[in-house]
Amino acid sequence: MNASPRPVALVTGAARRLGAAIARGLHAAGYDLALHYRSSAAPMQALAGELEAARGGSVLTLQADLAEFDRLPELVARTIGRFGRLDALVNNASGFGPTPLGTVTPAQWDILFASNARAPFFLAQAAAPHLAAANGAIVNMTDIHAAKPLRDHTVYCMAKAALEMATKSLALELAPDVRVNAIAPGAILWPEDETDDERRAALLARTPLARTGTPEEVAEAVRWLLRDATYCTGQVLRLDGGRLLA
Repeated sequence: MNASPRPVALVTGAARRLGAAIARGLHAAGYDLALHYRSSAAPMQALAGELEAARGGSVLTLQADLAEFDRLPELVARTIGRFGRLDALVNNASGFGPTPLGTVTPAQWDILFASNARAPFFLAQAAAPHLAAANGAIVNMTDIHAAKPLRDHTVYCMAKAALEMATKSLALELAPDVRVNAIAPGAILWPEDETDDERRAALLARTPLARTGTPEEVAEAVRWLLRDATYCTGQVLRLDGGRLLA
């Protein structure tokens, strides 16, 4: 088949929240998209319909549990099968949950490392030859807690720290053909089960810019790293309103 005349991005965890904002931002910037989701079928269908209405034939949806290893190269293969090229990989999908010391199980470890470290690495490995052919780029979504631990979330923090090291190591391994960078957001969207107003206020009090970020600001940072940051690789962009400074 003929390759798409437009750049193509594969985005994981793209149905909702930050992933959906990233998808909308890249689509508006002219990318065709392969959008992965696990269980959010209805939001993904709605998002794909919205983007297809704006530009027909521009979206492929891909359902997979990223903990299932064989599905990882399949996501890349199906993207190439549909669009004939791959210019960008955005590893956005992420598991998050508390693991208080003394209660942690191997199953919790496996779940958090599968989405936050293992899947991004093996997706990058599968995508690398196609990205190299396009002089493409990878953006990994990490967390400021990869650098500063969050109480009761040791395993999550460890997994995100592993992803930051993968970002730097892959940047070295895949140079000069593929750039690899990461974004470490601070408070952008509150967790859906977060209802503690005092905790929110305390967190914002420790943020020099005194507000949460927006999904659109994250999406623009992803677009910049993929398309415009042509001499930037192996870097972690702290998109946290200055919170790690406080």
